[in-house]
Amino acid sequence: MSLWAEILVWILVGSGAFFTIVGAWGVVRLPDLYTRMHAASVTDTLATFLILAGCAVPVLLAGDWLIAIKLFFILVFLWFTSPMASYALAHAAFFDGDKPVLDHDLTEDREGSA
Repeated sequence: MSLWAEILVWILVGSGAFFTIVGAWGVVRLPDLYTRMHAASVTDTLATFLILAGCAVPVLLAGDWLIAIKLFFILVFLWFTSPMASYALAHAAFFDGDKPVLDHDLTEDREGSA
């Protein structure tokens, strides 16, 4: 594999790892279910795309089209199922009574804890 391909793989996989870490940090630090779901969905879609693209570069350069097609189908499957699962979870949580945290709720909480 050539140097430019290795650099591209490192950039794609590194960016995917960065967005995975940011998404995990968001799941831990954000205040309510809806914002945590947004952080998790960034990990599911963007980070997965970048990591799979990084995996596909050496596969395509080697000419192994069967593995490249499998990676593409994994990506398509995740891009369709992940947003639908997030929507279903948010919809169920909203109708169960879980309301989003608003900005004024956060400022009141900060003032009360100081």
